[in-house]
Amino acid sequence: MAIEGFAVDASSANGFNGKITLSVVITCIVAASSGLIFGYDLGITGGVTTMKPFLEKFFPAILKKAASAKTNMYCVYDDQLLTLFTSSLFLAGLVSSLLASHITTALGRRNTMIFGGCIFFAGGAINAAAVNIAMLILGRILLGIGVGFTNQATPVYLSEIAPPKWRGAFNTGFQLFNNIGVVAANCVNYGTARLPWGWRVSLGLAMVPATIMTMGALLIPDTPSSLVERNHIDQARNALRKVRGPTADVEPELQQLIESSQVSFVFLFKIN
Repeated sequence: MAIEGFAVDASSANGFNGKITLSVVITCIVAASSGLIFGYDLGITGGVTTMKPFLEKFFPAILKKAASAKTNMYCVYDDQLLTLFTSSLFLAGLVSSLLASHITTALGRRNTMIFGGCIFFAGGAINAAAVNIAMLILGRILLGIGVGFTNQATPVYLSEIAPPKWRGAFNTGFQLFNNIGVVAANCVNYGTARLPWGWRVSLGLAMVPATIMTMGALLIPDTPSSLVERNHIDQARNALRKVRGPTADVEPELQQLIESSQVSFVFLFKIN
């Protein structure tokens, strides 16, 4: 919804009568919250891999190294399975991000964020319930796929939904939530480190930011650019009115989006 009493002039050289409405602020905050999942995972992994109950269950060889007075602590974590556990997320994220651009175009930015959030939720659930290393790695792969899709779709969503003059400012919201996720993860690790099942709590709580992001994404519209690309012109017009304000003249901006989409289509057609 747009609140007419809350608006900051955001007109730019293109002449569009864009304003920072309460609707666009809330929409961008909800979308930027997808940064929580990546930030949480970055912060949680380092803490979990130092928890003794976690190492006892999955990586006992590391504890044996640590117990040796002759072992250099720098080399204690030189373990291939542990490296696979930590790095599998980034490898899966790299591969999925290469595919995510096509899915983002075909399904829309919002739907891609929802899909990524659901996959991340599943990865967190599997990691929390893990009884062997295979489950841990499978969970990490799903987490990586979720991160790859959301990291691809969210910056594009924020850039397209924000008024042209303020795109850079709104895009930094993703990094802000990323840092919030890191801080939250470290606080969780501090509170669970002394519990025998604390590592399960730390890994399982990844489902919380995934739920926040996914439920939030269900409540916001897709971007006008994405809707135009998929030939949903009326929906694109409604999305523009929602985020630009009910009194804004959205037709010039909508027309430019349509023309840009047609130019892009012709360009791709000639390449192919």
